[in-house]
Amino acid sequence: MKAGEELAPLEIAVTRTLIVAGAIASRDYQDVHHDAELAREKGSPDIFMNILTTNGLVGRYVTDRLGPSTVLRRVAIRLGAPNYPGDTMVLSGTVTSVDDDGTAEVAVLGVNGIGRHVTGTVTVGLGEGAP
Repeated sequence: MKAGEELAPLEIAVTRTLIVAGAIASRDYQDVHHDAELAREKGSPDIFMNILTTNGLVGRYVTDRLGPSTVLRRVAIRLGAPNYPGDTMVLSGTVTSVDDDGTAEVAVLGVNGIGRHVTGTVTVGLGEGAP
């Protein structure tokens, strides 16, 4: 692995079940993540994915691409366009640095049908067997 290397993209179907399950799993009971009617009353066209679900998907993307011995050290993300049910989010990544101490940094981007859902940086420790 070297700086500039691009990771293979990952397409994630943004389903109503994924949104609700992610909110429940992260104990985020905000109604905008599970109740479409209340989400609309608050100005959203539908329920939308919470940041903790996105954070988990970004972490999964990087570790899946870099191998099972990869350890997440830091995930720093910023949300943009919401992930609504029925859309697809495509995650992509570029290795921005690889240090001699076995640490690497990956810039991650997640886009959906309305724009950039997430941008961020993931720092990982590369264990044995990592590319």
